[in-house]
This record gives sequence, structure tokens and C-alpha cells, in this order.
Amino acid sequence: MCCLIYFKREVISMLPPIFFKEKPVYALAHLADDEKVWYASLLAKEIDCTRPHMNNIMDKFKEKGLIETEEEGRVKKISLTSQGEDLAMEFQNIIRRMERIDSKSKGKDLEEEEADEEQ
Repeated sequence: MCCLIYFKREVISMLPPIFFKEKPVYALAHLADDEKVWYASLLAKEIDCTRPHMNNIMDKFKEKGLIETEEEGRVKKISLTSQGEDLAMEFQNIIRRMERIDSKSKGKDLEEEEADEEQ
């Protein structure tokens, strides 16, 4: 047990705290969808986030070297760096796994409710 606690602290200290929050994880995962041209305002709408909050997230991503921006008139087009793309794909995989776990647990809950109703 002691080693597990040490390991967790070690891992947590190595990871930026931004990725323990829902909006940044979903923002990075959405940016991997290269069929869309991403702007902060579009991404904010997509993940139900305020524009100022999205700008803060994008600033942190840029500091970490996860995104690049390109000015197009008054707006900035956002694209992932190769490092950002790798991390975004990992987050997409984690999100898919969590959705499967969630749907399985909801399925079990529905089965239990139906069994209770039959009795």
C-alpha cells in the first residue's frame, strides 16, 4: 500500500494539474477532430465553456507546446502539435473507455430496476 501511495504522488507531481479538469480534457480531445477548423469560440461552444475560460485553457496548452495558433483576420485558428495530437488521442481513448464503463453500469442498473419491478 505504501508503494502505491508513493507512486500516485510521483505521477501526480509529474502531470500538469490542468488535465485533472473536465473541460481541458474534452477541449484537447475535440481538437483531434481534424475535419473541423477550430477557433476558441467554436471549441467553447462545442464543450459548453465560456470564451474567457477557453482562452485560459488555450494559453496553458500553448505554454505546454500542445497547440499552435495561426491568425486568420481577427481570429486565431487552433491546431495541435504532434505532442498535442498524441495526448489528444490518448484522452479520446480514455473517454471512450469511460463511456463504455458508464454505459455498462447504466445497463446493469436498468436490469436491476426491471428485476425489482417484476418481483
